[in-house]
Amino acid sequence: MSVKEVSLTKKISQFFWRSWAIQDSWNYERQMNMGFLYGIAPTIDRCYPDESDPKQLELKKEAYKRHMAFYNCTPQTSAFVLGLAASMEEEYAKDQTSVNPDAINAMKTSLMGPLSGIGDSFFQGTIRVIAFGLGVALAQQGSILGPIVAMLISIIPSVFVTWFGAKLGYQGGHQYLKKLQDGKTMERVMYICGVVGLMAVGSMIASLIGTTTPLVFADGTLVLQTVLDSVMPKMIPLILTGCMYTLIKRGIKTEWLLVVAIVGGIVLSALGILA
Repeated sequence: MSVKEVSLTKKISQFFWRSWAIQDSWNYERQMNMGFLYGIAPTIDRCYPDESDPKQLELKKEAYKRHMAFYNCTPQTSAFVLGLAASMEEEYAKDQTSVNPDAINAMKTSLMGPLSGIGDSFFQGTIRVIAFGLGVALAQQGSILGPIVAMLISIIPSVFVTWFGAKLGYQGGHQYLKKLQDGKTMERVMYICGVVGLMAVGSMIASLIGTTTPLVFADGTLVLQTVLDSVMPKMIPLILTGCMYTLIKRGIKTEWLLVVAIVGGIVLSALGILA
């Protein structure tokens, strides 16, 4: 089956611009799934342009349904996933025996976690802090450069990573797809991404969750928080994250997770157990 060809620049532009809109239809059930489908829809339309052909129409419906699965990733790094998924969709459209369609969603699932950890810690935890730290400092001095510097520092890395991420994902997908499927390279790449992603998530837990305990014993001579920090710094944030992860694995809905977090936090704080 032939795939309608367009220029590489147009394809990269598709992933670049549409990744910025990936959160516009965010929902609690599948989060960015509709945004991802919006990003890859032009590729699917090019792969199956003839809707009068029953086979093409069926494959097109399957592709649309495939990309309605759960998806959540940093918008800037999503361009890489969009490019890679698009290259796999094109290969599958050309020859249904060349790519297992289940591998497309498996790739998305494997990458969105590590790339979210890396992307969020870089853009939200580092770039944003630097950008607005400098911007606020200049603004406090009465300089108009404050907001300008903050926006430039925020935008430039995002544009660079999004554009070249899309290009790397799309071109790399076509160049190395067969090699990744036939050998153990994909397994190694996913393992490395998983390690880096877990490191990033671990650092986010330690830096973004500031829950402590004010409990003291023995007339104030034994401070529980000090004891916990001597055993493992940031132990309470790690335990709370583990509890939430367990609830998620058991299929608890997001609405109930919010109720547990809000009500539990208020109750434990009122009892003086957590601060």
